[in-house]
Amino acid sequence: MMPACPFVMPDPRVRPPAPFGTSRRDFLRTTALTGAALVLGLRAGRIVRADEAGASTAFRPNEWILLDPDGWITLTVGKSEMGQGVRTSLPMILADEMEADWKQIRLVQARPGPPFKRLGTGGSWSLGGSWKLLRKAGATVRELFLTAAAARWQVEAGECSATLGVITHAKSGRSLAYAELIPDARALPLPENPPLKARSAFRLIGQRIPRTDTPAIVTGAARFGIDTRVPGMLFASVERPPVPGAKALRSQEEKARSVPGVRDIIRLGDAFAVVANGHWPAQQGRAALAVEWSTPENASFASASHRAHLEKAALESGFVTREVKAPAGSGAAERTIEALYTYGFFAHAPLETMNCTAHVQGDRCTLWAPTQSPNSLQELIAKRFGFDPASVEINVTLIGGGFGRRLANDYEAEAVELSRAMKAPVQVLWTRADDLRLGHFQGASAHRLQGGLDASGQLVSWSHTKAGSFHNLNGPPDAKDLSDPEFFRDNSWGVYDVPYAVPAIRTAYVAVDLPIRHGPWRAVFAPASVFARESFVDEIAAARRADPLDFRLELLRGPDLVEAGTLKIDRRRLRRVLEAAREVSAWGSALAKGRGRGVACNVYDGTTHVAYVVEVTVSDAGVIKVDRVVAVVDCGLVVNPSGVEQQVEGGIVWALSSTLHGEMTFRNGRAEQSSLAEFPIARIHDLPAIEIHLLPSDLDQPYGMGEPTVPPLAPAIANAVFAATGRRLRTLPMRPEHLRA
Repeated sequence: MMPACPFVMPDPRVRPPAPFGTSRRDFLRTTALTGAALVLGLRAGRIVRADEAGASTAFRPNEWILLDPDGWITLTVGKSEMGQGVRTSLPMILADEMEADWKQIRLVQARPGPPFKRLGTGGSWSLGGSWKLLRKAGATVRELFLTAAAARWQVEAGECSATLGVITHAKSGRSLAYAELIPDARALPLPENPPLKARSAFRLIGQRIPRTDTPAIVTGAARFGIDTRVPGMLFASVERPPVPGAKALRSQEEKARSVPGVRDIIRLGDAFAVVANGHWPAQQGRAALAVEWSTPENASFASASHRAHLEKAALESGFVTREVKAPAGSGAAERTIEALYTYGFFAHAPLETMNCTAHVQGDRCTLWAPTQSPNSLQELIAKRFGFDPASVEINVTLIGGGFGRRLANDYEAEAVELSRAMKAPVQVLWTRADDLRLGHFQGASAHRLQGGLDASGQLVSWSHTKAGSFHNLNGPPDAKDLSDPEFFRDNSWGVYDVPYAVPAIRTAYVAVDLPIRHGPWRAVFAPASVFARESFVDEIAAARRADPLDFRLELLRGPDLVEAGTLKIDRRRLRRVLEAAREVSAWGSALAKGRGRGVACNVYDGTTHVAYVVEVTVSDAGVIKVDRVVAVVDCGLVVNPSGVEQQVEGGIVWALSSTLHGEMTFRNGRAEQSSLAEFPIARIHDLPAIEIHLLPSDLDQPYGMGEPTVPPLAPAIANAVFAATGRRLRTLPMRPEHLRA
């Protein structure tokens, strides 16, 4: 097994050198994902040289690769690492294509600047969006050194080969390492269209490569945002209005200032920042501040009444997002099955709460931030505080959990403002209560489904109407959006893209206003919709007395490809994961009383195909224990199997938490949960045995795994509970009282 290459962590005490060189689809790939594709300094479609080494002997043929004469190769990582493994998988693509020796690789994190204008991380598109461009960057270097060696030896480049950082001329037996060829390569033009390696020639891609950052994390050497320390740094805890529009009525500033270690109390609009010598005195001072807040007139929002509103709205006709008319001669529905599914509010609850360290020095500003959108952060700080964007330096740290929460840059500006006021570096750290109550949430929704069966029991019509709310972090949608079917589809993944072959299909969306902040959450809109859809498929199967897995395969007959809006759904790939799941899970074998087995599947964004078979035990008291999850995945070409498996495991644990454990509720406009005791997440004793099967794929690129693993788990659990108890659970999270009702 190859050792992990070292990651060169920037020293927060030293200012790093400046970087070298000068509809989903729209939502995530521009807002969330401003980095759907990594930019290699493309100008007029060419990779441009970004070598600013000058008199240095190091050589940078493009923004991603730096070669040293001592043999080390430094690769730049252009995505934020938050546990998904991009600091391993992305360098693997570069190193493989350039034929570098993994043992000679070092890594650095990209920072916003002219060469790196789209570093956003989200939408499960880090690999898919980077694949072609990184391969071209690597191939450019490989071909450059092949040409350099051939020129030195005065032979044809086609007679030379590159292997693990060495160019060899087999006929003469000569060889040269890349490092030895740096002077020659520096003088050559970059290849215009370097050939890419054949899939059969991959050395790293497809191999189980250990995570590059694991040793540092295990030993404590890794630095997350919360670990940043800068000489002279102060610490701040901010008391913010609990409800938008709330005003401070009374506070005990004198008492707060008397807390040992408190340096100052600064107003940030309607908020109070307690700045101190450490986190603990800052939090103690904030507690002593004892702010009493007013109750705004609009602070009447309650999640219970909102759920009732959603359920009523789901009965409306809604904005049609997909309509397929039954062909002439199709049988008419003689029996209709109908169900209403509801989905609650959920928080992100990452292990590392929101934080940022800022240091303002004159007309420059340096930030250390665990952010998923560094370019947007740079632009925001420059605009809000009047800096030249080039003077705003963003150091992207390791992230202790993102899940979409760190796409929003609402926590960094406070640190900048406080640093400027205190004339010192300041770290702002959110408490767990802040993080749960004041983040942006996964919005609640309701789903009305109807299935029509003809006289022979065949499913001939399908209707799914979702009542939900548009993300509101950037205000209400534009008027033009409200007449755009693609905009509504982007808010109802898992609804309009139903993959099954039903003669008549109608899907629709009903928009319901939501005054609380809500935005991207892992898998965004799909978890609620797929929970409703895949559970309802089981309801129809039960009504037909059909095996749920066989029924799904029956519904996937017909054309392999089907269009749903701008998506093309590949039913062939979905059939494959279901058929494999049946084989590896012992589907149909007998289980003991009180135990049940369920299945669910999904195509995520038309790319990644996942099927789960879940086994559960339900106690007499209605407590659900998930015993086993069998996952079958087709995510296209697999770059690092270990990384994919870790993503599947993480997605299952994440989905398990929202299915059986935590839920956010609201009263008088305020979130009621403020700790992980009140918003529980899955613990070790809750976890099932997980079996993962990655299907080989003939596709020529990888697809995402961070989000696709989440949506099918909840319905698979619900279907297993039905198999065990005969009771349908149509609400998330699933509670014991739902089975006792």
